Amino acid sequence: MNNNYLTVEQFNQFIQQWSGKTIKITKQELGDQDSIIMKLDDISYHKDTRRIDDYEPMHSIHLIGEGTTEIDAQGGVPLPASSYEIPLEDTTQYQFDDIRFSLVTERGTYTIELYG
Repeated sequence: MNNNYLTVEQFNQFIQQWSGKTIKITKQELGDQDSIIMKLDDISYHKDTRRIDDYEPMHSIHLIGEGTTEIDAQGGVPLPASSYEIPLEDTTQYQFDDIRFSLVTERGTYTIELYG
């Protein structure tokens, strides 16, 4: 597997091409794994300078669309909102291996790939 490291600008350019497609987002954080299936409608970035503590990210990417959280092999439950937030840090590593993106942060790893 060839992991190509990207700048945040390159990541944004590539992920924008997946708008309108169904994606799978897998989050691995503190020994826990969650998976989301989403029809990606749009991507936006946010900056929050009024954080209460360091747990809230200053920067984040919002993947916008309708989706479900996978519970088990039988299916999932709808997302509570039509947006999925990934916190971004100055140290976030953006990787692309021709079929999936990986965002590696101090808190966890997020994998985004086409679904179906």
